[in-house]
Amino acid sequence: MNISTGATLPDFEVSTQDGKIITKKSLLGQKTILFFYPKDDSPSCTKEACSLRDQYRHFEKLGYTIYGVSPDNEKKHRKFIEKYEFQYDLLADPELTMTNAFGFFGPKKFMGKEIKGVYRTTVIVDEQAIVTHIIENVKTATHGEQILELL
Repeated sequence: MNISTGATLPDFEVSTQDGKIITKKSLLGQKTILFFYPKDDSPSCTKEACSLRDQYRHFEKLGYTIYGVSPDNEKKHRKFIEKYEFQYDLLADPELTMTNAFGFFGPKKFMGKEIKGVYRTTVIVDEQAIVTHIIENVKTATHGEQILELL
């Protein structure tokens, strides 16, 4: 992992499902939750994303903006958002530039096999783009509550 608590976010440039460009600079001035996940519409990723959707109003009250980040493209993100009615944007990172800048891609075990993939990790940052929390042990079904407990 390249990023640590107390560090400033690395530079990145990705787009939302609607083609809006998001960069480190565009996050300045807002508290942000970035959750990195492997794939739209897979069982665990769907549970995680829906858990954040279900707790969304609590994050909003605390002043947080949420972005999900995965290698899926904008079109796939739009379908995922429509299917589950997410109130937040998903960031398309098919080239893994953002994911690699954070150090969240590499070897991992999946169903007993070693594969390369995205490390399911959540990063919480303050208005100055300083990392305040990193969650590596994501509980997919209750991730929204897991984050709220930290905040």
